[in-house]
Amino acid sequence: MPKILAFSGSIRRDALNRKLIQVAVDAARAAGGDVTLIDLADYPLPLYNGDLEDRDGLPDNALRLKALFKDHDALLIASPEYNSSIPPLLKNTIDWVSREWQGESGLVPYQNKVAAIMAASPGQFGGMRMLPHLRQILNTLGVLVLPGQFSLSGADKAFDEESGALKSPARLHDLVLELVNTTAAVKRA
Repeated sequence: MPKILAFSGSIRRDALNRKLIQVAVDAARAAGGDVTLIDLADYPLPLYNGDLEDRDGLPDNALRLKALFKDHDALLIASPEYNSSIPPLLKNTIDWVSREWQGESGLVPYQNKVAAIMAASPGQFGGMRMLPHLRQILNTLGVLVLPGQFSLSGADKAFDEESGALKSPARLHDLVLELVNTTAAVKRA
């Protein structure tokens, strides 16, 4: 059973991408994934600064996140788009997790990982301008990002108000199933 670490690149309480990641987590569990959903708000980090790192080492929350990343086989990420790119919270998290620690390469938490990336936005582009940036960053760190991705436009109207379910979940479910199956195949290889 593939172990999947899931999180949103937004910590806003009612963020559309928090809703999206929850739907994706439910789908991944239904597809046989062992999913850990985390909230990046529970891992506050200072803005990455090499001088701070030189002086104090890695923050405790960066070490906790590194351990979580290393303990999982795959990443499931839903993120908003800020000015056609990834939000600072997500970039800062990725940067801190990628730092070398006690002689271990910063790439270790990302090695042999498979990722599915997605975005939700109330606008017509659904966060799709951010997804290539996130893909490039993760690929550079050694993550195999699935070729498919999920972009949800009009997301403010895409979720059932009562249940929180996505009104049209088929494409999302296909991506999540691909993540579970690809990760299982990579683990067997």
